Amino acid sequence: MATVTKKELIDRIAERTQAKRVSVKRIVQAFLDEIINELCQNNRLEFRDFGVFETRTRASRIAQNPKTLERVEVPAKRTVKFKMGRLMRENLSSVAPESAEAGQEL
Repeated sequence: MATVTKKELIDRIAERTQAKRVSVKRIVQAFLDEIINELCQNNRLEFRDFGVFETRTRASRIAQNPKTLERVEVPAKRTVKFKMGRLMRENLSSVAPESAEAGQEL
């Protein structure tokens, strides 16, 4: 599984749109900043056919340190949940996972 960085995505978009890389970088960063700002305000972000981002609050809980077996309180925290949209779900389900294909070839 390959890792794609923000820089690589910016390069691809700049090449595809024939726009300057600096402009694309500024637009992509502004887009990501807006997502962060909206999630910080507990707003739900919905991108049709792509997916939905929303914040959830995890309750505080008691955990255990596996080395010392000491009980530790883990405070409540906010997390981001992503739910796939229809188009993404259809595209992902039509492509076989790489690990499954590699295992069948052996």
